[in-house]
Amino acid sequence: MSADNKNNNRWIALSGIGIQMGLTIFLGNLLGRWLASTFELNFLEPTLTIAAIFLSIFSVIRGVNKLNK
Repeated sequence: MSADNKNNNRWIALSGIGIQMGLTIFLGNLLGRWLASTFELNFLEPTLTIAAIFLSIFSVIRGVNKLNK
């Protein structure tokens, strides 16, 4: 495999990171909002949103490390 193909594959793999992060955070917030309104526990929305942020960052770091190997 040439160096150009390898670089192109990396760009393709990294191109969806923003969408993946945004979707993970949005769904975490949506779940937290639903749980907070269902169970009347106001701390669930920010807690799950922050958890989704950390989960998305962890996922990005893991994916980038896998690409660098």
